[in-house]
Amino acid sequence: MCGIAGIFDLSGQQTFDESLISTMNQTQFHRGPDEGGLHLEPGIALAHRRLSIIDLSSGQQPMLNEDGTVCVVYNGEIYNFMELAEQLKAKGYSFRTRCDTEVILYAWMEWGEQCVEHFRGMFAFAVYDQKQQSLFLARDRLGIKPLFYSILPNNQLVFGSELKVIKAHPELPRELNPQSVEDYFALGYIPEPKTIYKGVFKLPPGHTLLLKRGEAVPVSVTSKTKEYWDVPFNVAEVLSEESLQKDLLKHLKEAVDIRMVAEVPLGAFLSGGVDSSAVVAMMAELQDDPVNTCAIGFDVKQFNETEFATKVAERYKTNHFEETVDSDDFDLIDELAALYDEPYADSSAIPTYRVCQLAKKRVTVALSGDGGDENFAGYRRYRWHMNEEKLRSRLPLWFRRPVFGFLGYVYPKADWAPKFLRAKSTFQSLARNSVEAYMHSVSLAKEDQRDALFSDNLKQQLDGYSAVNTFNEYAERAPTDDPMSLIQYIDIKTYLVGDILTKVDRASMAHSLEVRVPLLDHKFVEWISSLPAKCKLKGSEGKYALKKSLESHLPHDVLYRPKMGFGVPLANWFRGPLKERLRSSIVEGGLANTGLFNQKYLEKLVTQHQSGVRDHSAILWSLLMFEATTKNDNIQLNAASRS
Repeated sequence: MCGIAGIFDLSGQQTFDESLISTMNQTQFHRGPDEGGLHLEPGIALAHRRLSIIDLSSGQQPMLNEDGTVCVVYNGEIYNFMELAEQLKAKGYSFRTRCDTEVILYAWMEWGEQCVEHFRGMFAFAVYDQKQQSLFLARDRLGIKPLFYSILPNNQLVFGSELKVIKAHPELPRELNPQSVEDYFALGYIPEPKTIYKGVFKLPPGHTLLLKRGEAVPVSVTSKTKEYWDVPFNVAEVLSEESLQKDLLKHLKEAVDIRMVAEVPLGAFLSGGVDSSAVVAMMAELQDDPVNTCAIGFDVKQFNETEFATKVAERYKTNHFEETVDSDDFDLIDELAALYDEPYADSSAIPTYRVCQLAKKRVTVALSGDGGDENFAGYRRYRWHMNEEKLRSRLPLWFRRPVFGFLGYVYPKADWAPKFLRAKSTFQSLARNSVEAYMHSVSLAKEDQRDALFSDNLKQQLDGYSAVNTFNEYAERAPTDDPMSLIQYIDIKTYLVGDILTKVDRASMAHSLEVRVPLLDHKFVEWISSLPAKCKLKGSEGKYALKKSLESHLPHDVLYRPKMGFGVPLANWFRGPLKERLRSSIVEGGLANTGLFNQKYLEKLVTQHQSGVRDHSAILWSLLMFEATTKNDNIQLNAASRS
């Protein structure tokens, strides 16, 4: 895995300072500690950091074609590169290496912008074409690999694998995007294509961007991006449950198989959940040597699922490595803030960081089970949403909105009560349409909380914008009208890329570890999306088809136990070891002076939580990470207070 960076002069052919592009590249040294390279010519500067996985002795980047007119920098893996190399050789291209980078180079020369349609893998790359005076940026279909870009006031485009790369450019404006603040406190991350800065963007998954020198760039550069792939959701008939299970295992095994090519030690994460266990089971059947597996345990039982990981490891006789993490592992807060570059509030980033740290001690490449919940409807919230949908389908919105809206308003918030008594959120969801209700169910801070949290100045800057707008945009363009497939589609476009894949990319690359994601193979995703919704969520059983297919491969209690996930005891931290830091950071520190928040509400959140009256741990964590991410940055936090 690697890191890429570059500067492209859109209007002329300025000669760039080598020290500038070198400094930008060094900020991502962790992404590729094995080698680094630069390419500079008038109007373009490209840089690369390399983590060597395949063709260790060659394949250095930036890579140029034979006459030096085309140059590529690339981060990722193209799993079908050998097949593509044969196709390109038949067309007359001569290869000097055995690596996938050269395939991208010649694929661009042969197919131009359509080259991405031939690639199967995870990637973010840039191609400079001297003859066309163009720069082409591309990102893989699911957004496994990141790519940030911005057009500076001097009409130069800068890009990089992480936001910190672009931040290293001294001319980057750092004005806060108020909409990103609203998105962040609703979702816990900032969804594509936005970042925390107004003029910096993420290239969305399945998109490309082609810019040519001398052409006028529109005010909104995001309008120049082109989508080349989307999840189809073309539902096909299933002949029988038996044939479905057979086909599922065949597709899964093939997706795993093509990700096991490496010239360095390879292994897998094994959490003890269905998805990672499925990947390990397939790996064990595909190789003769024992699979290297690793798991992180916790010293608090309700967060520890290593006993299930051990069962799978014993069944397949893997080389299993396990470490226990102290439940008070909160020393990573500032390190995580530096790692993610912009506000990011998924607290499971802590154990994810630790499991990547553990894996790197044994392997350089690890396969993960990410994507199974989105593909196969594994989240509990899908079941809750579909239960609510039954009632929404029976009662019109004109009736539900006032009736359930009133009940949601008067019903007390009961964090302490059993779940069946916590009806407030359910009433609030029933008062909304399907998309609004789903946003309400996944929000960290609900709409009324955000209204109380934000200052009048920030709300004025938002000018009516709400985070639900993002969900509505995806819902309007979704290729399905099935209620459950619709929320799966929204999750794939938002939560999967903005939260899950972001978390794994930054945590793994912090340790120079490559993570491959078989369940997000785009051909596998396409096939799964063709299955009827009832094959994914059947009654109250999520991942139904996947679990049934794996019954002969995995223990029953691994398949059918309640879902746990990576959790950390935030509520206890904020009433114990982080009590003083929480108050100093949120009530007395930088947040109070930004002009973004209602100071009285900040004090209320902290006081109520620390007294035990309410559990505000989710919103308090998001505030703490916002403060930690922005406090050492010269981001213009007061932008929201200007008229």
